[in-house]
Amino acid sequence: MNSPTQAELRARLMQLFDLLLERYGPLHWWPADTPFEVCVGAILTQNTNWLNVEKAIANLKREGLLSLEALWEIDQERLAELIRPSGFFNIKSARLKHFIGWLLERYGTLDAMFAEDWRLVREELLAVRGIGRETCDSMLLYAGGKPSFVVDAYTRRLLSRLGLVRETDSYEEVRSLFMDSLPHDSDLFNEYHALIVEQCKRHCRKKPLCQGCPLQGLCTRPSR
Repeated sequence: MNSPTQAELRARLMQLFDLLLERYGPLHWWPADTPFEVCVGAILTQNTNWLNVEKAIANLKREGLLSLEALWEIDQERLAELIRPSGFFNIKSARLKHFIGWLLERYGTLDAMFAEDWRLVREELLAVRGIGRETCDSMLLYAGGKPSFVVDAYTRRLLSRLGLVRETDSYEEVRSLFMDSLPHDSDLFNEYHALIVEQCKRHCRKKPLCQGCPLQGLCTRPSR
């Protein structure tokens, strides 16, 4: 059986997007007041759920600490205590400090970082301790408005059930499906990823809830 062409993949991906958008509508993700808050949230959301991140963010806002300078100056132990709700708080406080220290030394400001070629920034970010691929692409897409698609466990789960990727495919292999097949449009990528997350929370769970799923006609799994 021949592999699908880029045009065929693009058509399938846009069909999927249209079905999800029709069901859930625009989701306006990422919920944050500033690009820097997005970056902080992208680190805090590692290995936890968003409700826990919201609690940690609220603590930082209450203390007036959601700025580059304030988080750099605060004692790391105090920072860890404030972000405790996000879990792995000692590790994440160190990762926040590493990221902020790198950003201040390399660019000075977040605006200056995002003014550079995002592809080069992506390579640099991935070399910062504690910044993995999902965190990096979340920063680029949701804080910087750059067309770098975000892949997470939801993305891999949904696309594997639709027969578009294999569960064993790497992050970059799954990401390349979107990067190579779709126009590099940050608004499209932003909404697409948010819709995938919503679909997986409601229907495409680890144990699927197929009743009422908008993708039953596309799914390769037996209905449950």
